[in-house]
Amino acid sequence: MQPLGIISGTVFLQGQAHFKELHEETVKTIFGEALVLRSPEVVFIPRHGQDPQRHILPHLINHGANLQAMKDLGVREIIGIHSTGSLKRRLKPGMLVVPDDYLMPTPGPTVVGDRPLHIVPVLDEPVRQKWLAAAREAAGKVIDGGIYWQTTGPRLETRAEIAMMSRFADLVGMTMASEAIVAQELGLPFASLCSVDNFAHGLVEKELSMEKILATVRRNTETIARILTCYLERNLR
Repeated sequence: MQPLGIISGTVFLQGQAHFKELHEETVKTIFGEALVLRSPEVVFIPRHGQDPQRHILPHLINHGANLQAMKDLGVREIIGIHSTGSLKRRLKPGMLVVPDDYLMPTPGPTVVGDRPLHIVPVLDEPVRQKWLAAAREAAGKVIDGGIYWQTTGPRLETRAEIAMMSRFADLVGMTMASEAIVAQELGLPFASLCSVDNFAHGLVEKELSMEKILATVRRNTETIARILTCYLERNLR
């Protein structure tokens, strides 16, 4: 069976269940090099790298190399895990969302070049349904659907920006739309599980800080690892 592709930022998988046998390698592609952790079952790319001292900022990620490496290694589908800020008070930190659409008003990455290729951007519905099924089995609650707004980063958004975004979207982040676009250009099914790690700047009165965001990320990590294990077990049967 073809391996499952996983792209994540902060969820560390090595040593957990199906991820014990991951070994690190550098894959050279036509778009550059990609750091990959792989086993017969999984091809995992940590989008921000493995070294905390050399954290790859969102606007510097080589999405073309990452997604092309997935394609070259023969993955059957890609599931992304994305840390997000909530644009709606009903979406509280700690919740999980499987979005069904996205907004990216700024120019994004592309691997099309000068080829006459036109796509209708979508998140893959069969993969979305697999995410939902695994999340419901492993964690109980997950929100089905929502709109993700991608900013360029690396800074967080102003209060004015959040006030405007909240009229049109539910979540804000810096990577998911880029990965979805390039995956679709390469013919790879892709969908995302979003971890709500904070209320976006100005949505509530409490001051936003990276320390608070990372604290929620750490709390969500164990839940997401359970969901990933469930996803694999359900789809390796």
